[in-house]
Amino acid sequence: MPTAKTKVASRPQKTPPPASPTAAVKRHKIFLVDDHPIVRQGLAQLINHEPDLIVCGQGEDAYQSLKPIKEARPDLVLLDVSLKDSDGIELLKELKAQMPDLPVLMLSMHDEALYTERALRAGARGYVMKQEAPQTLLAAIRKVLAGQVHVSDAMGASLLQGMVGGKNPEGKLPMDRLTDRELEVFRMIGSGQTVKEIAEKLFLSAKTVEAHREHIKQKLNLKSSAELLRYAIRNTPES
Repeated sequence: MPTAKTKVASRPQKTPPPASPTAAVKRHKIFLVDDHPIVRQGLAQLINHEPDLIVCGQGEDAYQSLKPIKEARPDLVLLDVSLKDSDGIELLKELKAQMPDLPVLMLSMHDEALYTERALRAGARGYVMKQEAPQTLLAAIRKVLAGQVHVSDAMGASLLQGMVGGKNPEGKLPMDRLTDRELEVFRMIGSGQTVKEIAEKLFLSAKTVEAHREHIKQKLNLKSSAELLRYAIRNTPES
């Protein structure tokens, strides 16, 4: 007896909904610390325009930025070396002490030859001069987010040469002999701040600041406070 063939109805295939153009892209959170509002605004516009980056907070001073950074939990901090009432290197050290895995990229007008090695020793993952093109900064941010270190080609060659050839104190720049704190005081002298103002901003005694001034003069072979002031002004660009 012939059997009837049973037709199995095929279920209609559901078409998956189209993916949102931004749903698959993770936007890495960047926290900005710079004491110039116009600079921060420009940086925020540059970064927020990128599909994979977004600014999650801003600060202008080391002491007032630490708590917001901890609350924002950024993926990277973009930090200026020179801040209004403090020093970016000191904030960097505090960040690395409290959040050792947080990547920090330094951004500054200061000569990379003077600050890059100091910043890397303090825990920074890179250093970018403010004179660089915007695309260079964005590339540096992504490089640091990827777990790499960013310095300019020229600075990278210089650091490598120092590692291969060893340290040569005679070949150092004069200000390389200064400690981080002495360099901070030197920069503040160059910006026209008095001993009292420096002491208040760094939470030091005036006597301690005076001691730093004397050490700076000795290391730079300067004979008077007036000579120190002139030298500091010439070697302290605006941040």
